[in-house]
Amino acid sequence: MLMMKSPHKILFCLALIVSCAAGGAAQKQFQNPIFNRDFPDPTVIRARDGFFYAYATQTIVNGKLHHIQVARSRDLINWEQLADALPERPVWADKPEPKFWAPHVHEADGKYFLYYSADPNTLTGLCLAVAVADNPAGPFKDLGKPLQCGESFINIDPMAFDDPKTGKKYLYWGSGFQPIKVRELAADRISFAPGSKTIDLVAPHKTEDPNDYQRLVEGAWVIYRKGFYYLFYSGDNCCGEKAHYAAMVARSRSATGPFETLAQATGRANSVILEKNDEWIAPGHNSVIRDDAGDDWILYHAISVRQRNLAQSATVAGDRDVLRMMLMNRMVYKNGWPFAEGGTPTVKPRKAPKVSSRNSKQASAGS
Repeated sequence: MLMMKSPHKILFCLALIVSCAAGGAAQKQFQNPIFNRDFPDPTVIRARDGFFYAYATQTIVNGKLHHIQVARSRDLINWEQLADALPERPVWADKPEPKFWAPHVHEADGKYFLYYSADPNTLTGLCLAVAVADNPAGPFKDLGKPLQCGESFINIDPMAFDDPKTGKKYLYWGSGFQPIKVRELAADRISFAPGSKTIDLVAPHKTEDPNDYQRLVEGAWVIYRKGFYYLFYSGDNCCGEKAHYAAMVARSRSATGPFETLAQATGRANSVILEKNDEWIAPGHNSVIRDDAGDDWILYHAISVRQRNLAQSATVAGDRDVLRMMLMNRMVYKNGWPFAEGGTPTVKPRKAPKVSSRNSKQASAGS
């Protein structure tokens, strides 16, 4: 027999259903690491197909060397490893044991530009290079010659940036105990602008202070927020048994500086915005991306303390002996300066980035 319920009970049940649904949506969470494999120096972009794409330094994937790693995600939490983004080695860097580092991908003019560094066949220092593809997952095709070469490992960690104020195109890079640098790119994005000059931005410190991570600076990433250009960088030893690494920040009113570090502006002991804790060490070499709610998220690599002595990295490079996984923290701004929320890699589950269903459907259609 069908029993009639009172209007008050019906309204209560409806409210309960709505409340549970809302609570379920609000409780979508993530927990680090967001990509539990060797994925050093991560660059993350959002492509026109709606997917997030992450690119990383070379490693062995399922027994095969990937020169440039690429993975994709609809929500920044669940990642799918794709095929090698640079399956064909460039003719100028075709050694039996090749080395490809720290890629950055920039979407422009209907194409995707891969900026990376590699160990050339004939020189003793590393080179900056460019490869181009029609799709964010590649395959990328190298231009056939490096963009720039030099001594040691100065020419690594490139990051391309279009200045929203001037429309100029820039490439940031640097390491090797030299300053972070920038130079204007030409309109074709595969060469430097005629007459342009390299500008030094943030210099390493000559110190033996173990709390000063700026003895080496690298891993540049630039964003523009509310009138400031924020230059993120890391130092000073990414990996190995003596890994000692953290993410730092400087800011300027111009894309080419001068940049003032967090320490210079505030009197802090250092410019660190993200450093180690008991679970994760050597966090850094970050990228920053904004979700659909307007929140910035910092994605970076770090080494698990628990796995440090158990896992041997498959990365083909002599100084990498432990896995550097991809992690994520929400960014918070305090007095005009960005910080990784909590100041260290998050360990417990946290509220996930907000990615709209519209963009998720777009991503699905784009696949």
